[in-house]
Amino acid sequence: MTIRFFKNANQKFFKRSTILLTFILAGLSINGFATQESPQTDIQFIMTADPHYGITRKAFQGASKVDAHLVNAAMISKINALPNVKLPADGGINAGKITGAIDFVVEGGDIANRQEGTPEKSIQCASISWDQFKADYVDGLQIHDRNGKKSPLYVLPGNHDITNAIGFYKPMVPTTDAGAMAGIFNMMMKPTIQKTKDTFKYIEDKVHYSLNMGGIHFMFISLWPDSMERKWMAEDLKSVEKSTPVIVFTHDEPEVESKHFKNPNDNHDINGKDKFENLLADNFSGGKSVDDPTTIEQKSLEAFFYSNPNISAYFHGNDHWKRFRDWTGPDNTIAVHTFGVDSPMKGEVSKDDETKLSFYLVTIDTKSRLMSVRECLWNVDPAKTDSSVAWGDTITVALFPRPMK
Repeated sequence: MTIRFFKNANQKFFKRSTILLTFILAGLSINGFATQESPQTDIQFIMTADPHYGITRKAFQGASKVDAHLVNAAMISKINALPNVKLPADGGINAGKITGAIDFVVEGGDIANRQEGTPEKSIQCASISWDQFKADYVDGLQIHDRNGKKSPLYVLPGNHDITNAIGFYKPMVPTTDAGAMAGIFNMMMKPTIQKTKDTFKYIEDKVHYSLNMGGIHFMFISLWPDSMERKWMAEDLKSVEKSTPVIVFTHDEPEVESKHFKNPNDNHDINGKDKFENLLADNFSGGKSVDDPTTIEQKSLEAFFYSNPNISAYFHGNDHWKRFRDWTGPDNTIAVHTFGVDSPMKGEVSKDDETKLSFYLVTIDTKSRLMSVRECLWNVDPAKTDSSVAWGDTITVALFPRPMK
């Protein structure tokens, strides 16, 4: 039996592979605390990223210079209506059925835009952006899981959030503001003593956590799987059966940007000459310039994925492209289903064509371990703000451990 594949408008087909029909009875757990739930036959979640509070869209629904607060709130209203919308007849999981319950929502980072500028003119600080995000996403989301409870929101930090907390090589106002990072840390890591923008320490206060649901293991990683995050991932995976599919969520694409690593030069600091941002744990190994490729770093990630063949899929934001693909690594030893998601504010296509604004609805059949990723076009007719989402590209892939070579 083979998977049916659906063509993406911008990318090539995923490779065909065989379906492994395995059914695992599993409970629900997050951060190591487990509670037994009745077995479920499917899992459904929403993925979006890069809300970039603090900036404006040049055009949105008939207006110009529209604040991110208004744009994101409009998207949330479409998400709230989604459970009553019929899925397309696309051959994917639950095709033609009403969408129904949403088990969780993932926000892939860059909550706050970088607060660049001068005292005379600057982008708003991270703390204000975090408050706006909470109003829209935490308070504004009104969807429910299959148990009738409010759907959990899982949030990850992006490079802008981290930069606001630790500083940048260009002027920012204020110089640092860890408001968004502290908010993400408190929400997801649930510390005994809440962090504030003044007490949050990026080196110590890492955001990474995992979730078990329906025989699938979901991992949420800070920015990109650098050596420190891979160490945490390896420890976390010790409790996961080798036959259990693993899905990774993070901010950066697998082809991570050089500038996100530690400065390999001189004092290894953040400066306007070198332009490294010092966001990841490792010194950049591929050269001395942010223009040098990250081949060495990508090979390290490829090797980690190769040694953990149950890592089946990877969702990310950052580059603002809506795209479906297999990431094979520089040495082509793996094939991890990889999904980049659009941004409400900075989409490479949707920033100029608002009818292409999108997020993903993902449905997993836990019996067959098939996953359908559907593009939800939420602003197809900007003049009809109360219209429901339209359906874009769909792809269905298999989730099961890759054979070791």
